[in-house]
Amino acid sequence: MVLTLALLAQGFAPAAMAAEQPGGAITFGSLLQEMVSRDEVARFPRHDFRLKQDSSYNRVSTKPEPPRNEPKGWFANHDFNSSDRDKNFIRIEENGGRKEWVLMEDTGPGAIVRTWMPWKGQSKPTSSTIIRFYLDGQDEPAIEGNEFELFQGAGIAPFPLAHQSLRSAVSFLPIPYAKGCKVTVSERPFFYQFTYRKYQEGAPVTTFRMEDLAANATLIRDTCATLLAPTTSAASPAEPKLAGKLESGQEMSLKLTEGTAAVRGLSVWLGGYDDPNVTRSVVLKMEFDGKQTVWCPLSEFFGTGVGLNPFQGWYRTVANDGTMSSRWVMPYRESGAISIVNLGAEPVEFELKASIGDWQWDDRSLYFHAAWRGQYPVPTRPFSDWNYVTLKGRGVFVGDTLTVLNPVETWWGEGDERIFVDGEGFPSIFGTGTEDYYAYSWGGRSTDFYEHPFHAQPRCNVYNKLNRKSTDERNTQGFSTETRTRALDTMPFDESLQLDMEVWSGTDCNMGYAAGTYWYGDAQTVSNQEPDPDGALAVPPLPEEMR
Repeated sequence: MVLTLALLAQGFAPAAMAAEQPGGAITFGSLLQEMVSRDEVARFPRHDFRLKQDSSYNRVSTKPEPPRNEPKGWFANHDFNSSDRDKNFIRIEENGGRKEWVLMEDTGPGAIVRTWMPWKGQSKPTSSTIIRFYLDGQDEPAIEGNEFELFQGAGIAPFPLAHQSLRSAVSFLPIPYAKGCKVTVSERPFFYQFTYRKYQEGAPVTTFRMEDLAANATLIRDTCATLLAPTTSAASPAEPKLAGKLESGQEMSLKLTEGTAAVRGLSVWLGGYDDPNVTRSVVLKMEFDGKQTVWCPLSEFFGTGVGLNPFQGWYRTVANDGTMSSRWVMPYRESGAISIVNLGAEPVEFELKASIGDWQWDDRSLYFHAAWRGQYPVPTRPFSDWNYVTLKGRGVFVGDTLTVLNPVETWWGEGDERIFVDGEGFPSIFGTGTEDYYAYSWGGRSTDFYEHPFHAQPRCNVYNKLNRKSTDERNTQGFSTETRTRALDTMPFDESLQLDMEVWSGTDCNMGYAAGTYWYGDAQTVSNQEPDPDGALAVPPLPEEMR
């Protein structure tokens, strides 16, 4: 059944929906419930899937083998369609006498969980393109409408399920299908990304119908409200606390409640941020059941970057008063400890709190991990892939934060993410640009602060939540911090996961990179990133004119 925007504008009749059991069918409603369940993120998926993506990446990029510094091969950067000569899509087909460009196609059970499309011009969010979603091989599309009007927060998906980000339309509206999905557009596409879950054959998926929106109106409204007002869930009154002054080189530790439990909330407050490097020189360490799983500076653990750059997301909040909070659920079976370390030369006042709640350990339960990597300088020539993290074992990748120091004014982020899962020869996820991965577009101009439950730009150039951009200048010099966390678009893996980001700047220069990565894993799951106190202290210097 097809509902056009004219019909959708009539609104939906509110209708309550009973909670669905986690082990039951995969439906539009169950996926909305899963989106706001941090407990489910901390377990391996009950219905196993692999995350896939169809995008407009440059089809010249066919092999990851050396030589990787050949621009016409692996690092080809024409990852959009500017003319009929470009073929960065699946195919063109005729349907009912009209031409349609196929952008995404999958067979078997699955669910689209994220879409991203940039504005075709940098100044106006307009498009005449009609997008169509064909489900289970049906001749008529289940969803049809203007590509931007549908997915910028005022169409079939309200904010924040859909979002007008910085010069792009982003949607997290889940679209499940039992037998297959095909997405087409009525005009030659520009850039695009469609990210979807590919379930194992036989997974009990109920295909999306437009009627699901009306039947789940209350659930949609409650999901949006929950995402925009995140709280720490199911925590007990017990809130272990540690406070005082950390001298240079000192470490203090907070022992957690013994027995099976989970950290459900964590906050750190520092006495001052006059020295912005303090967020890099103060490090969090965590140990669960005798294994250290977290070593990460506050800067990338909480997503604030260098200095205090407030924002609010679903998993983390950095408040204006300097309190940095995490709502990742961190289970353990017997014991846990959280440590805070001052690597800097000056003493630091701090307060650390942890909220502890119950946890039922089962064979799907996983440990929370966070790792960090920093490098300065990072040369932009020859082009290269910069590894965020490589993981071995079973787990679920759930997010990352990137802080970049750019010494020049021109845009730094033309790089594409390449994510390899379980030893595959070509990446499941092949992106179209660093800013696209972090859910915005036209990065050279999009230097303002923005925030969303699942992605944000807490800082770019001199701008953050406390200092908003008021001009149209294009200057990405200085520190930029981008962050992305995942709910329905988590990435399960059985054997391995490797996340690389292409270093692709238009300028031959030296940059600074730092990445914090977050995942859940078995006790045996390991990372290639080791604690690096020297790297955390080597904060890249700002350009002379910005000091």
